[in-house]
Amino acid sequence: MPITDQIRKIEISDYPLAIYDTPGLEMSGKNAVDNLLDEVLGEIRSGIRSGDMNQMIHCIWYCVATPSHRFEEAEIYFLKNFFGKASSFKIPVIIVMTQSYSNSDANLLRNKILSENLPVRDIVPVLAEDFEFDGGRVVPAFGLADLAAATIALIPEAVQETFASVQIANLAIKSEKAHKAVKKAAAGAALIGATPLPVSDALLLVPEEIAMLASITAIFGLSVDKGTLMAFIGSTIGTTGATVLGKSIVSGLLKCIPGVGSVVGGTVSAVTAAALTAALGEAYITILTLVAKGELAMGDLRTDAGKKVVSEIFLARLKMNRDANGAPVE
Repeated sequence: MPITDQIRKIEISDYPLAIYDTPGLEMSGKNAVDNLLDEVLGEIRSGIRSGDMNQMIHCIWYCVATPSHRFEEAEIYFLKNFFGKASSFKIPVIIVMTQSYSNSDANLLRNKILSENLPVRDIVPVLAEDFEFDGGRVVPAFGLADLAAATIALIPEAVQETFASVQIANLAIKSEKAHKAVKKAAAGAALIGATPLPVSDALLLVPEEIAMLASITAIFGLSVDKGTLMAFIGSTIGTTGATVLGKSIVSGLLKCIPGVGSVVGGTVSAVTAAALTAALGEAYITILTLVAKGELAMGDLRTDAGKKVVSEIFLARLKMNRDANGAPVE
């Protein structure tokens, strides 16, 4: 709605992110500076009293309209009083300069804000939608990815993955989180691979890999049914394919060499297991990035054409890992 007359909590079903939309500042009346400040502080205290991290406010976007050319005294008063009264809460504030279709106007406003020496954490100009001037000149939208990146750099580590899963402006954030999940899973696979067990026990890697895929799916904020997930695995390592094959080739060959025991074989198998798991995870990140961009659908993973794409991406990642680690995992 174009006019907000009270603080509104905006939520979407099944998304663990809420936004509180506040009224604009007024010189008098219900939304006068002091009244609105009390309401905002009340919402913050309510979340803290709940003791639930998910109910707390983690970051504030203070929006200023760039075309106004001014940083009003009421806004300065509000922010200075907020920082004074909310200092113990340590909630970072980002000033968002909205409707920044004019670079000169944005620079003037930014300099005015900086001159006040407020303890804001960042100032981000944004144009949420393409803006067309009379005469047909169009200024393309920009700034949302920068705002997302600035926000996730500030909010607590405990909720960073939640934020990454629900924002769509910056896929780089999702990828960074997903890469961390892959590294963790690869380390777990290495521990499994390092244990001198029969070749058939390579199947112990599969639960580790499925858990990794589930984690990556959650980070990208997508949902996938078991059939689609198994189709992806079947197109890559399989439950009895490359995983077992890689361990069998490396461990089997080394154990045939006189004087080389199972410990050495197990160590190399750890490298193999980690490389296979990492290749699977990195391939899945590539696939979900294509899905997020609308270039591929999750349902495509169950088609012959989709399986071919998945297989090609996986083999490319597998080759990269083999070259990096020196282990013939194919």
